[in-house]
Amino acid sequence: MTKAEVILWLRPRALRDRGYNFRRQHPIGPYIADFALLSPKIVVEVDGETHGTADERAHDGRRDAYLRAQGWRVLRVANIDVYENVDGVVAFVLSQIPLPVRPSAEPPPPQAGGG
Repeated sequence: MTKAEVILWLRPRALRDRGYNFRRQHPIGPYIADFALLSPKIVVEVDGETHGTADERAHDGRRDAYLRAQGWRVLRVANIDVYENVDGVVAFVLSQIPLPVRPSAEPPPPQAGGG
């Protein structure tokens, strides 16, 4: 894992209490996702210097197309954003994830006037 990936990994782990279960370095077909949220199918990729050339961007495009064809949504964030605003990156990722449905610990209140 890169330094930026480690920084970001420490944040999603703290979000498990919200019902999110991120995996790191998760294999999907011939690719390894930096981070994957299995349900819903969301991949978070942290892009550094190895994503800057035309060939590297073309490879990323083919990779993203493959992942989308498998039903995954791909979110890309830059290393620099993780270094300078990791809270903003986490907020962005969370804004793209539907809230998990958790069963209520309490029964619903009785309906009034129905008897």
